[in-house]
Amino acid sequence: MPSPEDELARLRAQFAAVQHERDHLRAIVDILQEVSASLHFVDVLQTIARKMGETFGLDRCAIFLSGDKDEVRLVASYEDPTIRNLVVDLNRYPELKRAFESGETVFIPDAANEPMLRSIRLHLDERNVRSIIVVPIRWEGSVIGAIFLRTERDAEPFSDADVRFCQTVASLTAKALRNAHRFETLLHSQQDVAIAQRKAELQRVALVGFLRRLLDRYARGEEHTWAETLLPKAADEELERLVTVAMQVLEEEARG
Repeated sequence: MPSPEDELARLRAQFAAVQHERDHLRAIVDILQEVSASLHFVDVLQTIARKMGETFGLDRCAIFLSGDKDEVRLVASYEDPTIRNLVVDLNRYPELKRAFESGETVFIPDAANEPMLRSIRLHLDERNVRSIIVVPIRWEGSVIGAIFLRTERDAEPFSDADVRFCQTVASLTAKALRNAHRFETLLHSQQDVAIAQRKAELQRVALVGFLRRLLDRYARGEEHTWAETLLPKAADEELERLVTVAMQVLEEEARG
């Protein structure tokens, strides 16, 4: 039978686990609420990076999107929100490179003793790094980005529950990116339609002006000229030139 001290320790551990789970759920609710308030992907990603950083008290939280070959783009950062589109060499981050290439979550509980990070251990020691999680962001079966989290040595190490939480957030991020992409595509499409309509309207005005001038010149000679106030001077001169050319063609046709 366990001693009272052991039972108390067990209850405290259970209580801490419940609190941890509650914090995760609260963070997910907050992320969903804040993400739903914006449909621009940069704002969405920055919101997620900030919330993750606040939830874990992180040394670093960043979101990367796929780039060219051995490069990715840092598009959101908890520690420096002004960074929005920084090109990063994947070879400087072995754990990030592995996540992009394998499509699997990379969890490093103790960075100081991780063989994969041997080439950058001095840098990690200078930054006092303890734990690292890198979770790929997937869209339609492809890895389009990753969420990168890192803690310092005096912070609590990441747990398996934290990894599952980060994977849930990565899934939410992919859905938020999809919605933002659809919104921005629709917005650009509407802008293109508006530009096309404006262009067609200007062309219609120019055509009407041309026909008026042509008919007036053909029917009344030089006695009367239509006033075209909707067109700039350069367009007005061009219409005059086109009318002159058209009249010459008509005269040639009339002479047979």
